[in-house]
Amino acid sequence: MDKRNNLPIFLLLAVFIIATCGLIYELVAGALASYLLGDSVKQFSFIIGTYLFSMGVGSFLAKYITKNLFDRFIDIELLIGLIGGCSSVILFLLFQQVEHFQFVLYFFVFLTGCLCGMEIPLLMNILKDRVQFRDLVSNVFAFDYIGALIASVLFPIVLIPKLGVMGTSLFFGIINILVGVFLAFYLAKRLKNPTWIKVKSVSCLGLLAVVFVFSDDLLKYSESQLYGNNIIYKHSTTYQRIVLTESKGEYQLFLNNNLQFNTKDEYRYHEVLVHPAMSMAKQISNVLVLGGGDGLAVREILKYPGVQKVTLVDLDEGMTKLFQTNELLVRHNRGALNDPRVDIINQDAFIWAKSAISKYDVMIIDFPDPSNYSLGKLFTNSFYQTLMPLMTEQTMVSVQTTSPYFAPKSYWCIHETITSVFPNTVAYHTYVPSFGEWGFCLFSADMTQHFKRPIRRVGQLRFYNYKFEELTDFPLDMRAADVQINRLDNQILVRYFDEEWSKI
Repeated sequence: MDKRNNLPIFLLLAVFIIATCGLIYELVAGALASYLLGDSVKQFSFIIGTYLFSMGVGSFLAKYITKNLFDRFIDIELLIGLIGGCSSVILFLLFQQVEHFQFVLYFFVFLTGCLCGMEIPLLMNILKDRVQFRDLVSNVFAFDYIGALIASVLFPIVLIPKLGVMGTSLFFGIINILVGVFLAFYLAKRLKNPTWIKVKSVSCLGLLAVVFVFSDDLLKYSESQLYGNNIIYKHSTTYQRIVLTESKGEYQLFLNNNLQFNTKDEYRYHEVLVHPAMSMAKQISNVLVLGGGDGLAVREILKYPGVQKVTLVDLDEGMTKLFQTNELLVRHNRGALNDPRVDIINQDAFIWAKSAISKYDVMIIDFPDPSNYSLGKLFTNSFYQTLMPLMTEQTMVSVQTTSPYFAPKSYWCIHETITSVFPNTVAYHTYVPSFGEWGFCLFSADMTQHFKRPIRRVGQLRFYNYKFEELTDFPLDMRAADVQINRLDNQILVRYFDEEWSKI
């Protein structure tokens, strides 16, 4: 084989692999930041900006590398593989240990981006005397962009569901180092210190392979530090990280590091979310649940013998499958999602509502808090308007609307947004020990509905006493004035939410 003729080809293939790995490290950092810090849009925006800036810095610094170009190129590959591959492991371990975690996160992003930015200028320097300039530029950037495209497609569809954040970064770190190992042996005669380069390459590969083998143990340790309880289930879906923990016989569900419920007191939340609407609605035969993939709201709905059909719309199939199949969770939701009356649709509720044609007697809206813009759109006036064709004049709707104590501006923003579409609304709240004071909104298109007298009652309740008026009084420290309506084009709610909860 003529190495002189094949060298440009191998180096261009290296560019393709390097570009794929580089973008994966960027996506891993963004996913990790959104898991641990929340507000995925802001975190991804900051990560991308920092990464691109650092690539520019790396490109600038590359001009100072003028000697032993092959040696330095391999060194950079090894460094990127080690730093990018181990970044998620180190960040998971440090999250609970360091005070200024964001500084550490962005330092890793900057370092990885800076090294990746050195690669293409260095590679072009190596190939400038071997390939015509026109072909060199077009080929290098073509391979770079193709690699980036493949990485962006594989990351959400295959890598995160199969390997998780930590496994993905380690896997691509190994691939990065394999490029360095291959080049160390293939280009041995062109290297200044071939033996030392080979030893470093093989050592780095061995180190990362060992970390990859023990990655599950490292993740288990880091998550035990993060959640503080015994983790009994964990899984990454396309949309979120699901973790179930156990403490003193009670179970806690976390989505992307945010507590969703504690079996010790979730009944308070779900009874107050569901039963005011179900007890006061004139009809309850056909019920819609948006969100609530854990089936706990459905469990409360099915306590009413008049319910004939429940349609549950939840984005994450991984979530609904878990609560259909896990014995412990099925026992807790009383098999609600396996009931023949329940129809599960795994789709974005915003998109689904635009094409739905059925009308519902009761709607229970149980979305996660508006911590990012993809969730914030589900609390906009545009979304509530899409519900109107699905309602009769008598339809009763209840919505969880975050904490009026910890986030009063967020709470009243949601309330005012709903009122801008449905004037007949009432705000109410209750105390849930795991969360503190928690708020809800009840509304109807029927202006004669006064939200006071229950039409029906069921037994088996542990908290809600059907005295709805007791939940509608708000003390002064749970009120906020001059809040804006949450519109699709401004998403002011996400900014309120981020501002208020970041102080907790």
